[in-house]
Amino acid sequence: MELLAAAFSAACAVDHDSSTSESDTRDSAAGHLPGSESSSTPGNGTTPEECPALTDSPTTLTEALQMIHPIPADSWRNLIEQIGLLYQEYRDKSTLQEIETRRQQDAEIQSNSDGSQAGEDTPEEEEEEEEEVPSPPERRTLPQICLLSNPHSRFNLWQDLPEIQSSGVLDILQPEEIKLQEAMFELVTSEASYYKSLNLLVSHFMENERLQKILHPSEAHILFSNVLDVMAVSERFLLELEHRMEENIVISDVCDIVYRYAADHFSVYITYVSNQTYQERTYKQLLQEKAAFRELIAQLELDPKCKGLPFSSFLILPFQRITRLKLLVQNILKRVEERSEREGTALDAHKELEMVVKACNEGVRKMSRTEQMISIQKKMEFKIKSVPIISHSRWLLKQGELQQMSGPKTSRTLRTKKLFREIYLFLFNDLLVICRQIPGDKYQVFDSAPRGLLRVEELEDQGQTLANVFILRLLENADDREATYMLKASSQSEMKRWMTSLAPNRRTKFVSFTSRLLDCPQVQCVHPYVAQQPDELTLELADILNILEKTEDGWIFGERLHDQERGWFPSSMTEEILNPKIRSQNLKECFRVHKMEDPQRSQNKDRRKLGSRNRQ
Repeated sequence: MELLAAAFSAACAVDHDSSTSESDTRDSAAGHLPGSESSSTPGNGTTPEECPALTDSPTTLTEALQMIHPIPADSWRNLIEQIGLLYQEYRDKSTLQEIETRRQQDAEIQSNSDGSQAGEDTPEEEEEEEEEVPSPPERRTLPQICLLSNPHSRFNLWQDLPEIQSSGVLDILQPEEIKLQEAMFELVTSEASYYKSLNLLVSHFMENERLQKILHPSEAHILFSNVLDVMAVSERFLLELEHRMEENIVISDVCDIVYRYAADHFSVYITYVSNQTYQERTYKQLLQEKAAFRELIAQLELDPKCKGLPFSSFLILPFQRITRLKLLVQNILKRVEERSEREGTALDAHKELEMVVKACNEGVRKMSRTEQMISIQKKMEFKIKSVPIISHSRWLLKQGELQQMSGPKTSRTLRTKKLFREIYLFLFNDLLVICRQIPGDKYQVFDSAPRGLLRVEELEDQGQTLANVFILRLLENADDREATYMLKASSQSEMKRWMTSLAPNRRTKFVSFTSRLLDCPQVQCVHPYVAQQPDELTLELADILNILEKTEDGWIFGERLHDQERGWFPSSMTEEILNPKIRSQNLKECFRVHKMEDPQRSQNKDRRKLGSRNRQ
């Protein structure tokens, strides 16, 4: 407790710059190629080849752990105190650095590849090269991302710590082990930054006396939920991580601690995140209806402690942290030795975190879906036999307006607007409802069909009038007969999105493309995007996605590698990863993270989990 009290008793002036550091920690996520040089190397700026380990020096982690002494607790206390970045800054800085690292690697490998090909040309080959060879696609110029650091601040790397520099351990450990140490070190330091931000949310906002007088207890409960429980878990988690690092300056493992907390304590995140829908609504209502609340929040946000960050960015901290923690464990997992004990603990921790994140997402969706279904039910009037809309197992996939083609297919009719009439579709995960919009924000239902009995077919190009037209077949509609609709969308992307949602390929509906491919077109997210429709995918900075489909008007249907979630998003939010070696490496790392569990390891995990709970 004294360690944490000292860490957060005052604002810290020393920031940590990642401009030259985190590329090593993150280059596995960026598709780092075995044998390629990275920007940070052990020792005094030399490469691993220039500074090999001595033949009589220990080269294994076990031997290194035996010869290195524990680091003083005061050193870690000073390190934590020097973390001046709030978690929002830390997280943004980290992801932006990932993007820059991938760009550099992609450009560097492309350049090296072009150079090697030029060097290998022979006179005989030059004669054969008279034929035109299609040039590779040019990467469109994108503005350089401005990092959040100032030129005089720095992130601390594990290898930059004075104790590490003076110990000689950098000459003992292999480069890959050093990168693994950096990955584990980042998990700990980012948790400290996260706790710092949580502490500010509680002390600066939640416990503000004026705010407590303005808010009704029920409003305060919805707004802050169980954040005190979340902060208490983070405090204990951080203390255990610190104690592990104090044991030895070479970190043995952190994923065993992550696993135990994810399995036994991180349920507090599910409670907090599930409240997100009500939290957002309450916050908006308070801003609109209570001037005193609005003025006080604006005043509190101006405090230098908040570093210009809005109150809302503090409220979403727990959801951001639990998802980021899973990615940090993935980064560790990509670095550990295959079939090692540390790989086992990393896989266990990742599995538990996946379950927590999934439960968080389901909690948010359940709250919002229930309200959405009730709202839709109230707006529907049935011209046919009524269909019960509200169901615990039903949710909305897509809704929107299309034009239905009607009348005889004559040239006279094609030249008139009477050829099409507007209809409105509500597509649920198991049901399609076809309506016409009527006055009073109501919808008159005139047909429906189970989603499993839908078929779609795209029409060949038949001119401007029939552009973006597709055929929808209901194998069994509300009248128990087959029905066909010729529908026109407003754009090519809208047509593709409707076709994908109405009748996805049954062979691949529940199968991840990522697990079956050796290479696939990929993009990385360079601008965050919030989904506007249920069939869209919310993107975070540095997300890597496989391209499954692309439209001419700038939309991509993709699958995110780290969680296999699929959806549509604007291509302008991303940039393509051009090098096939990097794409292949990304897929291999993804497969390793999500590979099937070994039965024996699963049994050992169950024993460890049972033993952990028995000790409590």
